[in-house]
Amino acid sequence: MKSIKTILFMMMAIVLLSSFAFAAGDAVKGKAFFNDTKAFAGTSACNYCHTNGKGLENAADKKEFKAMGKPRKGLEEMVNSCIANSSKGKAVDPKSEQMQNTIAYIKSLKVKAAAPAAPGY
Repeated sequence: MKSIKTILFMMMAIVLLSSFAFAAGDAVKGKAFFNDTKAFAGTSACNYCHTNGKGLENAADKKEFKAMGKPRKGLEEMVNSCIANSSKGKAVDPKSEQMQNTIAYIKSLKVKAAAPAAPGY
C-alpha cells in the first residue's frame, strides 16, 4: 500500500511540474511568432524593429514600460502595444499560448552575467 501511495504521489508531482513548464511558454515557438510577418495581421513582424531581439535584453526584469507616452503594465501589455501601434496588427489575448510563448522568447533574451575570468589568466 505504501508503494502505491508513493507512486501516486510521484505521478501527481510529475503532472504538476509539467503543467508549470507549459504555463511558462515555449521560447522556440515564441521566436517563430516574433519573426512571423503574418502572425497578428500587422504590417511587420516584431523582428523588424527588434532584430534578433535587440533592445529587449532587459525586458524580462521590467514590471512597467513606457511607450508612445503612455505607461504599460507588464510585458504582455507592452507586446500588445507594439503589435497594435507599431505594426498596426491585432492585439493578442494576454493569457493565450501565443502570448506566453512570445514572453518566454523575450525572457530568453535576458543578458546573462559574464562568468568571472579564471585566476591567473
